[in-house]
Amino acid sequence: MPSRTDVSVLHYTAFSASPEGGNPAGVVLDATGLDDGDMREIAAGVGYSETAFLTPPPPGLDAEPGRGFTIRYFSPLAEVPFCGHATVAASVAVAERLGTGELAFATRAGTVPVTVTEQDGTLHATLSSVEPSTEAAGAEDVSETLAALGWAADELDPGLPPRIAFAGARHLVLAAATRERLATLDYDFERLKNLLLRLGLVTVQLVWRDRTDPAGTVFHVRNPFPVGGVVEDPATGAAAAALGGYLRELKLVPGGNVRLTLHQGHDMGRPALLTVELRRRDPRVHVTGAAVAIPGR
Repeated sequence: MPSRTDVSVLHYTAFSASPEGGNPAGVVLDATGLDDGDMREIAAGVGYSETAFLTPPPPGLDAEPGRGFTIRYFSPLAEVPFCGHATVAASVAVAERLGTGELAFATRAGTVPVTVTEQDGTLHATLSSVEPSTEAAGAEDVSETLAALGWAADELDPGLPPRIAFAGARHLVLAAATRERLATLDYDFERLKNLLLRLGLVTVQLVWRDRTDPAGTVFHVRNPFPVGGVVEDPATGAAAAALGGYLRELKLVPGGNVRLTLHQGHDMGRPALLTVELRRRDPRVHVTGAAVAIPGR
């Protein structure tokens, strides 16, 4: 069993086919024998927004032999119940060793199936979220969030109302009225962190609907993540899944089978592409992205 001092950490970036894009994640393929303190310390040393730790699956997990895992996610400061980009990274790391196909992960939020395929020489992972839900966001909490962000209420898009969205982790969805408002992010780190902790939220999902897309299915998104000790996530699969559920529940996108395109990380110089699928008669949200190893790490 590995100890904290000799554990092997793999370095991948998710939601990009280039190591220079997407969101980096640490992946520990065998975390057997590591306790919570070990994993938190390793994640802090790695310094990415999350590191994924894999151990054998729990009894009863629906997976082919050798293709099911328990997975936990640690940021430099805390454990989170579900992380999309680290799931994509871990899935590709596993598939490079075991082959493409179906995987299953037991997370704190529930079972997350993943399908890994090869497209033009790059591995892509499609995760299926736990069943999403939305809830009201308190007016005072929204006002405090805007104050921490330095945003004014009239800079929000009234067509995309504030809500708390869940698809494995809880996120506050706030929609900017303009791309320029989204592009400028300079917030009060401690103030926003304290608010998110009080509300039990992982990030704020800041979104702008691209008005040049006639279908209304293209979005630009950003995710402040002070709870994890990270100013901003370059690509956030859990928030993407939550946003998909929010848009469907509020009927803000067409019904039936819908594919959403999310652009993230461009304002940070780490462009990422997330594809979100909403499928007829399927309550889960499906998030797809590429992942590649980071050379020299």
